[in-house]
Amino acid sequence: MTPRRWALLIAIAGCHREAPPPAATVARPSTGAAVAGAAPAAAADHAASAVAAAPPPRPGCDLAEVPARLPAAPRVVAIGDVHGDLAATRAALRAAGAIDAADAWIGGDLVVVQLGDVLDRGDDEQAILDLFERLEPAAAAAGGRFVWLLGNHELMNAALDFRYVTPGALHDFDDAPGVDPGRAPSEVPAAVRGRVAALAPGGAYAKVMADQNVLAKVGDTLFAHAGPVGAWATRIDAANDQTRCWLAGKAGAEPPPAVVDDEGPVWTRAWGGDEVDCTALAGVLRAAGATRLVVGHTVQDAGITSACGGALWRIDVGLSRYYQGPIQVLELTAKGPAVVSGSRTK
Repeated sequence: MTPRRWALLIAIAGCHREAPPPAATVARPSTGAAVAGAAPAAAADHAASAVAAAPPPRPGCDLAEVPARLPAAPRVVAIGDVHGDLAATRAALRAAGAIDAADAWIGGDLVVVQLGDVLDRGDDEQAILDLFERLEPAAAAAGGRFVWLLGNHELMNAALDFRYVTPGALHDFDDAPGVDPGRAPSEVPAAVRGRVAALAPGGAYAKVMADQNVLAKVGDTLFAHAGPVGAWATRIDAANDQTRCWLAGKAGAEPPPAVVDDEGPVWTRAWGGDEVDCTALAGVLRAAGATRLVVGHTVQDAGITSACGGALWRIDVGLSRYYQGPIQVLELTAKGPAVVSGSRTK
């Protein structure tokens, strides 16, 4: 990537229109340097063919399996996009009954599913990732689970697309454990060397993200950042495996379809707007063996919403400081879905 293009990405950080990473920002995992890549799919009718042509999980990727299908649990709580706001993240986790005032797990056998978009639009990214990494084993030790999925902003950053990074977060990873800014390629500007070393495929925090899935199912509920459309519903394992291997730096230069397909499971807006095709949703759920889909990605201005007779729940309420939405989480029990509200604290 030329210095001019690096400067452009930094200069337009915080712009409001989201799209898959520009071709010029796709990272080559072996070095972290940016190279030209394929353009994202141009329209929804191209998505099915793009997915159908996607290769199977790449051979030679020796990552340990991260289960994408978990058994039903007495209580599951889903949390939407947190976008670099540690206080809001803590408030949501406390509303869920997952942590105490010292961030210790108190949820017992509770299953928490966070739907991605930890990165961008806020300054507390590393702190949230580190908190999530502590909660995973703590929850498991207590008989519960803490699952956090990959959103489009995690994958954008791995592709070196820093359009939505705040000025306060540019240097957030410079002194993070395992991150050596000096190992970033020489052409990378000083302002983002630490971020590139941390988040480009094979970087210290990219490897942390490589331990997470794109889609997961708990009992009969399917969770994703944006949600599967069409053939994606039958390619859950491929989406997870290919994306994880790419983040770990074990899958070559080209990013997998989930990163660049604008109708992929971290990008589609099919389930977030006012008009939803409930027939298409029924087909997706049938293909995935699920009865309910829970997604984030598209901010719901009035709080958590549902559609299609409760088969779809949209839980991105803009709870981060950037959006100033309410603190709300979705609780799933034998009684059915319920919205749980918390209070915003500093």
